[in-house]
Amino acid sequence: MSDWNDKIVEEFRANGGQVGGQFAGAPLLLLHTVGAKTGRPRVNPMMYQKVDGGYAVFASKAGAPTNPDWYFNLLAHPQVQAEIGAVKVDLVARVADGDERERIWSAQKATYPGFADYEQKTTRQIPVVVLESAP
Repeated sequence: MSDWNDKIVEEFRANGGQVGGQFAGAPLLLLHTVGAKTGRPRVNPMMYQKVDGGYAVFASKAGAPTNPDWYFNLLAHPQVQAEIGAVKVDLVARVADGDERERIWSAQKATYPGFADYEQKTTRQIPVVVLESAP
């Protein structure tokens, strides 16, 4: 994990899921995945959107030309955990598509215009991943 992520994770855990700086007031979770190549545990802070049956996260990587590593981790190992506030929940990840993706993505861009900026920076379609309660 990067020093930048480490600081956010530390602040998140110390403050019951609240952080300052650029994420102040934004819905933030800590996504626990298993590395697709390494099999090692990973933790990534990210913004989320509450959706029916779970949470949506966005593989924006700030508009980079490639998807973030955590996205590939989810494809390889869809059983994940997330820390939301002070609670850890078991979830299953799936990639949204079609109308579902468009509805969730449009709402995220409307609420947080930075995501529209990310979309303009890249030629790839930014994946929307839905995290649903594990059975």
